[in-house]
Amino acid sequence: MPPETSRRTFVKGIAAAGIFGGLGLWRAPVWAITSPGEENVLARTDFDLFIGETPVNITGNPRTAMTINGGIPGPLLRWREGDTVTLRVRNKLNADTSIHWHGILLPANMDGVPGLSFHGIEPGGMYVYQFKVRQNGTYWYHSHSGLQEQSGVYGPLVIDAKEPEPFQYDRDYVVMLTDWTDEDAVDLMKTLKKQSDYYNYNKRTVGDFIHDVSEKGWGSTIADRKMWAEMKMNPTDLADVSGATYTYLMNGQSPDMNWTGVFRPGEKLRLRFINGSAMTYFDVRIPGLKMTVVAADGMHIKPVSVDEFRIAVAETFDVIVEPTQDAYTLFAQSMDRTGYACGTLAIKTGVSAPIPPLDPRPLVNMDDMGMGGMDHGAMGGDMAGMDHSGMAGMGEMQSHPASESNNPLVDMQAMTTSPKLDDPGLGLRNNGRRVLTYSDLRSTFTDPDGRDPSRTIELHLTGHMEKFAWSFNGVKFSDAEPLRLKYGERIRIVLVNDTMMTHPIHLHGMWSDLEDENGQFMVRKHTIDMPPGSRRSYRVTADALGRWAYHCHLLYHMEMGMFREVRVEE
Repeated sequence: MPPETSRRTFVKGIAAAGIFGGLGLWRAPVWAITSPGEENVLARTDFDLFIGETPVNITGNPRTAMTINGGIPGPLLRWREGDTVTLRVRNKLNADTSIHWHGILLPANMDGVPGLSFHGIEPGGMYVYQFKVRQNGTYWYHSHSGLQEQSGVYGPLVIDAKEPEPFQYDRDYVVMLTDWTDEDAVDLMKTLKKQSDYYNYNKRTVGDFIHDVSEKGWGSTIADRKMWAEMKMNPTDLADVSGATYTYLMNGQSPDMNWTGVFRPGEKLRLRFINGSAMTYFDVRIPGLKMTVVAADGMHIKPVSVDEFRIAVAETFDVIVEPTQDAYTLFAQSMDRTGYACGTLAIKTGVSAPIPPLDPRPLVNMDDMGMGGMDHGAMGGDMAGMDHSGMAGMGEMQSHPASESNNPLVDMQAMTTSPKLDDPGLGLRNNGRRVLTYSDLRSTFTDPDGRDPSRTIELHLTGHMEKFAWSFNGVKFSDAEPLRLKYGERIRIVLVNDTMMTHPIHLHGMWSDLEDENGQFMVRKHTIDMPPGSRRSYRVTADALGRWAYHCHLLYHMEMGMFREVRVEE
């Protein structure tokens, strides 16, 4: 693969068949009237969806995508809180398929995960999803079969609230961020298994070495390089899949296609950001325009004004903006800085604003991975060589389950961990902008359950970078027992990230109530982001009987073993 493909920021893109011009809705009446030029919205209680193949040309190369109703993304579904919705999903593929309604509370057999409480939809078959809508806000839906999500089987979902919301706006846009590859998704995964850093074109060079020697001295630089070499890791390895193969899309459109959301001067806009990517974290900002974050994962939060936010795979954030200029750029750069998705907010189509340059590439350091104060690493459970001096104040010394020790699927363990709730994240610290952190997220309501957890389950996120193997507690899904919960109980889940990667962890069917450093309720979410070296806890009420999926939402991590079944039983 030639290196010039590593920055697909100016690819020539042609709209996929069925792609919509915009996902905008007037506020009043929000249910009925769409913004000009918008065609791909389905707003009712009865839906017909079909999953099939569609020719697309996003990068200048004709390809075949898997699509919902012929478009990438699939149609924006608008439901109303309190309604019962019926969705007939037909399979026009030659393989089994499914739809999972991400973050939606529903019976287990409506959740759409093949092999748990549902068999999947066979070729030529149909499955009828029907359930009562018990919530409101911004969500999304996607295939939970194989790697179909990477190939285009996803779409946005908006649920209008029954009661008035605690903020005002005049117009409403969905901004769905995704990653597209011209490669076959199965081939891409095979490539990662053979060479996990294949798509990392940002590795350090001789020039970087010379620069580091002049900055830090010869001895320190050599020691640093030796440590990374011994770990068989790379400090530039922020994302397994990069702009070397990905084109980053906003509402299905590549950067040069310039998706545009039109507004009238003086209007307040609600932007519903959804990260529907397979593997990509985005850092989102609108240069020159403050954003007031009012919802996270569909749930209202106390408003917080920011310049920028990181959105993990599968998360959603709603923001209110008040544009005063004619045009602004919506800029969403990938966390590894190998490319971006972008679009425009403007008073009319055809108007644009400058696109900022990509931020500098960040590097992972030992502190980031919970390895601060180490001599040369505690890899694979080997504690030898550790320098314990100077560790105070860096987080608590972390214990590990026995299943991680001498485990060929585990290449590192975090030694000191902390919640890192007030950390903006790699590449966002001290950048001169006000960046959203998890500590800013506070639900507008108190803990909806109120009980103290009756027990704690601690799970470690584990992996082996070189083998591209991923797991919980060093045990991949095929070898793991289900997590068993008793119906009605309140539990605490503690997650510890023992890898150098960031993982978005999603529990189906139930809410995840994130706690602060003192165990106090902070915010209700459906996806909990876990940066390297972090230890975070949240409470779950087991109020949904059945078999549920629990997994990392990085698609290839889930597929390679970072997945568990949760059983809620009487």
